[in-house]
Amino acid sequence: MDPDVKYIPKMQLLSLDEYIRLAKIAQSLGITKLRITGGEPTLYPHLQELLESIGSMGFDDIALTTNGSRITRSHATRWKDAGLNRVTVSLDTLLPMRKDAITRSHTTLTDVIAAIDTLRDVGLTPVKVNAVIMRGVNDDEVADFAQFAKDHEVDMRLIEFMALDAGKKWQRSEVVSAKEMLERIQQEHTLIKEVDATSSTSMNYRFPNSKGRIGFIASVTESFCGACDRLRIMADGIVRPCLFSDDEWSIRSLLRSGANDEILREFLVDAAWAKSAGHGMDRDDFKPPEKTMSRIGG
Repeated sequence: MDPDVKYIPKMQLLSLDEYIRLAKIAQSLGITKLRITGGEPTLYPHLQELLESIGSMGFDDIALTTNGSRITRSHATRWKDAGLNRVTVSLDTLLPMRKDAITRSHTTLTDVIAAIDTLRDVGLTPVKVNAVIMRGVNDDEVADFAQFAKDHEVDMRLIEFMALDAGKKWQRSEVVSAKEMLERIQQEHTLIKEVDATSSTSMNYRFPNSKGRIGFIASVTESFCGACDRLRIMADGIVRPCLFSDDEWSIRSLLRSGANDEILREFLVDAAWAKSAGHGMDRDDFKPPEKTMSRIGG
């Protein structure tokens, strides 16, 4: 068993009905986009039922984030039919041996790339492929990731290394800035800047002769905290308005104590107003949050 993984007792996890109820309440507050993350959401035994329920609610966009280890054409087709719009796949390297070292997974790189192509072909697009870039680990691959985006017609997103790693070994010196990544890629590829939405977390570019795109998420060096409009509800009902703040509150007790929808709506609104002004990763006194990304939800 991976020592970095801590399993939550089943009774502390939200039920399928609780997820669906929260989705309805979020929609009633004007939320139009829903993300299903993890851990690994494809391991959730009621994923198809969840997708069918929220898929019928009329959200503008429903997306799922996965490591790509359990994707088949049958899965992808059923998810799309249920209402899933697109999928994001986490892939931090294009080198087979390096992938094994980074992920400690038995899924091969060939299988993950095949899953990405399957998702694209089924129409769960744009398929986004996320890579966290770490100095001395995979920063030598940034231009290769750009070529991958062109070849596979996906949205490749290169993410600055954030202080959410399971080993809690984050150091500012290991961060490769989005500016540095962009400059490296432009030495080998021509990029055309796109106009991004105000709330976009990524700075996006396209290629002259490919449907693929490349995006940079500069979480550390060019924080987008001021435009952040996201709210996370974790599997155990913890509501967390900011990745980098340990401020969080449980909505599970309200769900299970008979609270009506209005009380739950007020709870989510109050949590949204409690967002931090910024993460402070560039400050000398910055302290990483206690929970890692796998626990919070990617």
